[in-house]
Parts: sequence; C-alpha cells; structure tokens
Amino acid sequence: MIRPVHTPMSRASTACIVFSVLVLFTPDVTPAPTPLAQLIQAIHPEIQPEQAMNFMRQVYSTDRWFTFPKFQETAEYLKQSMKGIGLEDVELSGAPADGSSQFGFWTMPLAWDVKSARLEIVDPPVPSDIDTLADYQKIPASLGMWSGATPPEGVMAEVVSLPDADLPRLGEMHLTGKLVLMNQNPAGFKWVLVKSGALGAINTFSENPSLENGRQWINAWGDHGWGFTKGSTPLLSFSISPREAAMVRKLLAERSIVRVKATVDSHYYSGTYPYVTGLIRGSGPEEVLTLGHSFEQGAQDNATGVAAMLESLATLNRLILSGKLPRPKRSIRLLTMGELYGSMYYIETHPDRIRRTVAAMCMDTPAASYDLAGTEYTFYMNPHAAKSYTDAFILRVAQQYFSQVHRPWHEHQSMSGTDTYLSEPMINVPTVWAYSGSGVETHHNSEDSPDRVDPRSLRDVATVNAAYLYYLANASESEAMWLAELSQTRGYEKILQSSAPFLEHVAAANDRQELGRLLQDAVEHVTYFVGRESQAVLSVLRLVPESNQKEAAASLALMIEGLRRFGEEQTSRVRRAIDRRARELGFQAPVQPIAVLDTQRDKAARIVVKRKRFGTLPLDDMPTDQREGYPSGAWDSIPITALYWCDGHRNLAEVIHLTRMELGPTDFDFVGYFRFLKKHGYVDFLSE
Repeated sequence: MIRPVHTPMSRASTACIVFSVLVLFTPDVTPAPTPLAQLIQAIHPEIQPEQAMNFMRQVYSTDRWFTFPKFQETAEYLKQSMKGIGLEDVELSGAPADGSSQFGFWTMPLAWDVKSARLEIVDPPVPSDIDTLADYQKIPASLGMWSGATPPEGVMAEVVSLPDADLPRLGEMHLTGKLVLMNQNPAGFKWVLVKSGALGAINTFSENPSLENGRQWINAWGDHGWGFTKGSTPLLSFSISPREAAMVRKLLAERSIVRVKATVDSHYYSGTYPYVTGLIRGSGPEEVLTLGHSFEQGAQDNATGVAAMLESLATLNRLILSGKLPRPKRSIRLLTMGELYGSMYYIETHPDRIRRTVAAMCMDTPAASYDLAGTEYTFYMNPHAAKSYTDAFILRVAQQYFSQVHRPWHEHQSMSGTDTYLSEPMINVPTVWAYSGSGVETHHNSEDSPDRVDPRSLRDVATVNAAYLYYLANASESEAMWLAELSQTRGYEKILQSSAPFLEHVAAANDRQELGRLLQDAVEHVTYFVGRESQAVLSVLRLVPESNQKEAAASLALMIEGLRRFGEEQTSRVRRAIDRRARELGFQAPVQPIAVLDTQRDKAARIVVKRKRFGTLPLDDMPTDQREGYPSGAWDSIPITALYWCDGHRNLAEVIHLTRMELGPTDFDFVGYFRFLKKHGYVDFLSE
C-alpha cells in the first residue's frame, strides 16, 4: 500500500489520481470474447495427472544417466509419445555435438558416453561397506558429466583437500597426478585445475548439505565454459555426498595421506544432441511455442517440465478432437531439446518457423509437493528491451487458475540462464517462464527423484501452460484488444510503482542538491516505464491481421496516450512533493533536476554497437585468463541486459542508461566491456 502524500493539487489533478487508483485496484471487468475463465474451466478437468507422472518417470529413467546415447533413447521415447498424443509433423533431429560448431556464439559440446566409473579408498584401509566413494552404476551423479577416462586398470591417486581460502592460488599449485577435494563446485575452477596439473576433482559441494547421502551433479566440464569442447582437458570428475566428504576429511586429518583408485570407462566423440518437436496444427501459418529442456539427470529438473508440456498438448488435442474447443488459428508447437545448446541450434536452423512464432512459454520447472514451503509457481517476465503483453497475460492466467485451487503464486523480473532468451530483440519471440522451488532443495542433486514430484503441481503447471498456449493460438483482433487493455492496466500499476519510492524519499532529503537529484531520478524512471509499458501495449499488434492493423493501432494510440498522461501526473506529484520539501527547508521553489555525473557518458555517447549474432555471449571459445576480468555473458545479468538493448541505433550511453533503469545502479565498465567484445570479434561498432 502506498502511503498518501498530501500535496496541494487542483480538482482535475485529484480526479486524475482517483481515476488512476480505480484503474489499478478495481478488477478488470472487460470480458474477453472467448473468456479466459471459461477456457481454464474446459482444460482443468481434462488434465490427466497420472499420465503426466508416467511421462515424467519415463523421461527420468533414461535422462538420469546423462550420456548422449541415453539422450537419444529419451528422444525416441518423446517422439513416440508425441505421436501417441496425436501431434502432427513430429520430428526427431539433432544438433551436431562435435565440440566446435557454433550457433549464436555458443560452442556445441562433444558427445560423451560412460559405461562404468568407480572411486575407491585404498589407503588407509577402511571397511568394505564404506570404501567406495563413487559408483556410476549405483548413483549416476557420483560421476561428473564429461568426466575423462582412466586406463582400464584404473589409476591410483593421492587426495588433496583444498580449503576455500586457497582457491585464489589454485592455478599456482603443483598438483600433478592428484585428485583435488573441493568445497566449491569444481566446474567453476576447471581451467585452474588444468593449470595446476591435477588429475581431476572430487566435488563435496552441495546446494543442500542436509541431503547427507545426495551427490551434487556436476554438469559442466569445459575448460572455458559449460560444455566440454574440442581442446578441453579430460580431467576426472567425481562427486561425493556430505557424509562421505566428512569421512574423507576425517581420514585426512588423522592420517594426512589418503589414496584412492579411480576407474572410469568413458569416451568423447562427435555425435548428435537430439531435439524433438511436434505440433497441434492450426488453421493459419503462425505458431505459439512451449519449450523446455530434457537431457538432465533430475525428475524436477527437468523431467517434470517435459511431462507438463506433453500433458498440456495431449489435453488440448483431446478437447479439439472432441469438439469442445475449436481448432486454433495458430499451430501449437512443443519443442524439447538440450538446454540452450539445443534451442540455439533450432532457432538458427528454422528461421521461418521462428519468424512465424508469436509467443512462447518456457517450462524449465519442478512440480514439487503442495505440502512444502517454497513450491509455489513463479512466473518470470520478458526483459525490458522486449516488453510484451505476454507479461500481463500470464499473470492473469495464473490469477484465474490458482485462485480456484487456493494456491499462491508470484511474479519475477526477467532472468537468463535457461531457454527464455527467445524474447531477446534479435529473435523477438515474447517468452515467459514458469518456475517453482522444490521444497527440499534437490536442484542438480542425485536426490532429485520421481518420488518427490506431486501430481497436483504437474496438473497446475500443465493447466496454466495449456491455457496460455491455446488462448494465444486462437487470438484474433478482439482478443488482442483485450490483451492490450490488460497490459495498459499493468502499465498504470508499474508507472505508479516507479514513482512511489521517490515520494517516500522526499521527506528524508535535507539539501537542494539531494532534492534536485531525486527529481531527476524520478523523471527518468517514470519516463522509462511509460515507454516500456507503451511497448507492451503496442506488442499486441502482432496478433492482429495485417488488414486490420491500422484501425487497431488507432485504438492502441489512445491507450498509450492514457499511459503518457498518467506518467505526467505521477511526475507532477513528485515535483509538488519536492517543491514543498524545498520550502520547508527554506529553499526557493521550483527545484530544478540535477543529473548525476557519469564518467563513461562522453566516451559511450560516441559508440554505437552492432550485434553480430542472436543470443548471449558465453565466451566459451576464449580462455578465462584472457577475458581481462570481464564476466561470461552466459549468466551475468548486466552484460546480458546491456547486449539486448544494443539495436544498432542507440549509442552506448543510451544503452547504459536503459540498463541501469532496468537493473538499478551499477558501476560496471560498459565502455571497456564492449571494446573488449569488439576487439575479439563478438560485436562491431558502427561509430566510435
């Protein structure tokens, strides 16, 4: 709740504020021509949770081994399942897992297989029931993905414990032939392990140490990035449980030397990273998409996401074939693939399909117990550079559905790191993401098993996914205008939220400089959000037939004018509050805005960045120690957000401003970072 601020205002201003509050807090009663609630009521009882659970169990049964031959088995099962639920044009294809091909700027990993792997304590002697630290055949996650091999007879190695305090000098150590016992995920230190000469690593890190018998799955083993590529070093990679880690450390403390025998039968090869896709055919050429990755070892991550997508489309197909729902105007496509690598390949090799795709939903999500805290669904929005009506729409779907089953739900700003990047401007497919906690944290842990999946959660996320997909697949001009109104209502809320903190901070300001900076900041934030929310409203034009777009654009212009006027009123409220505070402090009003000095601005204003390829920049083809201290653009939000704002027209000063508006203040070296990218061929400068 926003605390009222009593400022002098005209009757017209008062009326504007009252109207704004009514817009924000009165339920939207504009009826959709095909009511969303009616659609949800049709879908919900038709979802078959037990069928979804069976999909999940089958995917888990092969993915838990996380080898490329097992991925192919999963893909074959998914192909047959898609055909079994009545999808058309089912394709099983694949990206080259050759360790060198790039899609976007992501380097494809090498394929990998393992037959067996064991890690056994040989010195000092310990009882036979505790001497085996890792056995892939019993617990697959006890071996890291892409682990190197040993000779058939195995290797003997000394275990060296590495305290966290010694991590900064790991690359300077001489650890030839040793296995390094690490408290941190060794994947993040692979390149310095290579420099040290180590034989490999034994991971003891866990995202949830209370899972005493669980092994954290190490799913990254490239020297410079995630996947193991040509030129990566085939170090050994094991993962042991917190209980076993405590035992090994106790032995080291008592005996100072612990020796183990490692035996790994694995190999790398040039293979295929499969993907499977199929669709419910619509009457027109456009598509909506649900996508989520397979090929990871957990039930919650991500056999549940795959299962929910299958059940979503199975349910919709049953409803369409029975005549309970009309065949949609757009096709509804399901895509499951390797995370990021697979979708990058799919996007690059199917440009026409992507251009015809009007919206997507990413299903990288657990389906955990109703009875545990933190298992509610959270819906992640599009990045601000690609604001879309789909943000407001997925929140309305969640509101309509979860109120019926009495479950809370949440929203969250955009995050990268999974297959949500399709929304970025170079791809331009607005994409929202459903995600849930797993209650007991089992992310990337051997304890992520089917018994922890709740069919009620699978039902919920499958229902929401199906409703989102079908409504947009069948949307025409009237639905588009309702979605615009929904986005306008959300826009009023976001604009009001953008000004509220400044109204609260006015009373604490004690000098004219502070008031001037506060005013400048408020004006910039409100102006920014007016622009972003206007883009969300305009984005519905993509759903309108081209012949009707001119008329629709005229209606949307009135909505955008409403947002602009509302933004002006919020700015005026802040101005009045600041001027009143100035008079209280004995200063002359009106206060003038004062911009904060930005030392990067002059240099940045001369630079216009042109991107070369879609997607993020993982820098996985560059050694870490050659990156000049800049982060990988695969996961870090600041370089990712700035990259998305680069459209070949904005100068870098504008990009920096927009990035700070989206994420908040930062002293990141934008000029240095983009010059670094240019030097290494990742971007071009149109001017400098």
